[in-house]
Amino acid sequence: MTPLPVFVLLSLVCFCISDDRLTTAKLLNARDKLVSSGGVFALGFFTPANSTVDTYIGIWYNKIPQPTYVWVANRDNPIKNGSPGKLVMSSNSDLVLSDSQGRTLWTTTNNFTSATTGTAAILFDSGNLVIQLPNGKHIWQSFDYPTDTALPDMVLPLSTNDGILRRLVAWKGPDDPGTSDYSMGGDSSSDLQVVIWNGTRPYWRRSAWDGSLVSGLYQSITGFILTEIIVDRGGELYMTFTVSQGSPSLRMMLDYKGTFKFLAWNSNSSSWEAFIEHPSPICERYAYCGPFGYCDAAETVPKCNCLSGFEPDGVNFSRGCRRKEDLKCGNNDIFSTLRGMKTPDKFLYVRNRSFDQCTEECKRNCSCSAYAYANLNNGSGAADQSRCLIWLGGLVDMAKFRDGGGGEDLYLRLASSTVDKEINVLKIILPIVASLLILASICLVWICKSRGKRRIKEIKNKHTRQHLQNSKLNELENESIDLPYICFEDIVTATDNFSDYKLLGKGGFGKVYKGLLGGGGKEVAVKRLSKSSGQGADEFRNEVVLIAKLQHRNLVRLLGYCTHEDEKLLIYEYLPNKSLDAFLFDATRNSVLDWLTRFKVIKGIARGLLYLHQDSRLTIIHRDLKASNVLLDAEMNPKISDFGMARIFGGNEQQANTIRIVGTYGYMSPEYAMEGSFSVKSDTYSFGVLLLEIVSGLKISSAHFMTDFTNLIAYVSKLKCSNIQQLKQSY
Repeated sequence: MTPLPVFVLLSLVCFCISDDRLTTAKLLNARDKLVSSGGVFALGFFTPANSTVDTYIGIWYNKIPQPTYVWVANRDNPIKNGSPGKLVMSSNSDLVLSDSQGRTLWTTTNNFTSATTGTAAILFDSGNLVIQLPNGKHIWQSFDYPTDTALPDMVLPLSTNDGILRRLVAWKGPDDPGTSDYSMGGDSSSDLQVVIWNGTRPYWRRSAWDGSLVSGLYQSITGFILTEIIVDRGGELYMTFTVSQGSPSLRMMLDYKGTFKFLAWNSNSSSWEAFIEHPSPICERYAYCGPFGYCDAAETVPKCNCLSGFEPDGVNFSRGCRRKEDLKCGNNDIFSTLRGMKTPDKFLYVRNRSFDQCTEECKRNCSCSAYAYANLNNGSGAADQSRCLIWLGGLVDMAKFRDGGGGEDLYLRLASSTVDKEINVLKIILPIVASLLILASICLVWICKSRGKRRIKEIKNKHTRQHLQNSKLNELENESIDLPYICFEDIVTATDNFSDYKLLGKGGFGKVYKGLLGGGGKEVAVKRLSKSSGQGADEFRNEVVLIAKLQHRNLVRLLGYCTHEDEKLLIYEYLPNKSLDAFLFDATRNSVLDWLTRFKVIKGIARGLLYLHQDSRLTIIHRDLKASNVLLDAEMNPKISDFGMARIFGGNEQQANTIRIVGTYGYMSPEYAMEGSFSVKSDTYSFGVLLLEIVSGLKISSAHFMTDFTNLIAYVSKLKCSNIQQLKQSY
């Protein structure tokens, strides 16, 4: 064998060694690169796609085939015309980038005036490029000078004592690393919030920090966990994020369109997938809904709404909203609590105040339109643990979060006459309507018992009845399912891979997503049971087989089902108005439910319940009838949903007993909650509770107007007949 030349052997040695550092004795040329010790990141020279003349030095993912740059040194001063450049460690421990003409294009500044033997620039697996002294001290790091990307454990200051706020600055375009007009970072005017700017104008804003050290916890569909953390270091606030062990590559970036994203690398599709984006709906952009208007993210399609006590000031929301009643100032005004809100911008931060003092601060100032309070006692050791925010004049850039997640209480100033009118009407109408509906419930029980005597006998002896009771689910399992099976890939496509912006709602069972299924783009609702849900395989099979056999206009229609590995999914017809509780218990939306609409909803629920108990081939006990399990279509027609906990009665069965109590406390009949005995009467009791909620707009456990009573039922039972007579006289 012919021996290889010496220079070939030396070149092979060079390519086999992965070097992660620069020293004064070693420079980086155009064809070289540094690779972190674990091979995660690389640093070197690159030319963006669609460009042949501009060269930059930056850091990118070394093992990901799609070029992804997370940091660029000379983003506004590229090496021109393909000229070779070099990166060296200077005698005073600075990194210096120069072109072939010797012109300095970029350099670090660490204020060292003399050379230190053993100093090196090291690229770590975190993606951080660090200049490190022999004693291990860091005198400069790239994490302190981000471009458009933040990586796990990178610290982004929200406020600093030195007055220098470092921001993420987006690229000019997909292939142009130059700085654009879009930037993101802490708001120096308040030190409490993160803002995306377009030039000097706010483009999107995150609500003010409420003192939580962990400000967000997100779990993606692939199972990794992302945790956002706020760090308070002696009055300086920093934001960082971490990911769980074994997570895929993940980054936070501000793209050239001004969109803030969290992205994770999907090795199956070989692409970056965004699982968090802001601004997402159009009304999430800064101040889009105008003064006293807010972006309602609880809607299926987020839209602008007015705060309680306000009405639109024009044909659209460009001018925001105006008060229905002018403020009187002093004791004639009250404060209404708005829950789950994104706090407005342009606040005044008042320090060293208790909650009561914060309230008084706003109450005695006639210009104060709202206030919010948070306790910052989070272990930071700061002397002032209060955060009192007050707003003078108009309120801009507000939002209502879905299910109240991520928001806080906002106390809105209103004229007392605005609320008094609503309370007086409710006090008069509630007693008479509640009494009539109690009578209606009694009549319904009588009807159910009468019709029950005419049911066809299906079980002729006690042994057969007992066998059917113990093996209902097994019998259902063996029945043929007259329902389409929908493949998992079609569901993933229909829901955009279960994206957050497709999310309709969530509960103990899991999450529900909106989707467009098939070539015709049919709108559907996809119920995805979570692995931690109380609804297991039995409940899933129960719901699939059961609803497939039920056909009624007041029962939700099941269109198909899917099982895929650990995934269990149900595909329902899409109902645009979602669940009844979204209207009943939301002060900004319950006006949609006038009395005719409420009566229509009541009748529809009664028809559906009567069908389950008497008119269907099988006698069904729902066992979890409540407002959140009643869905509304476009015409506000109700449809009963969620049959995972339902039970079947056969033959002459009148009641059954169980040791597994399921459902929702407050809606359960006493004999079921305490003894496990259930029958059609159990659903009738739940129906009666639901009737009281529909007419009152109050939850069963609400303390509003009922400070002396344990719940809504106790409150109604104590109502006096004089109120009923007063209502009759008013008519």
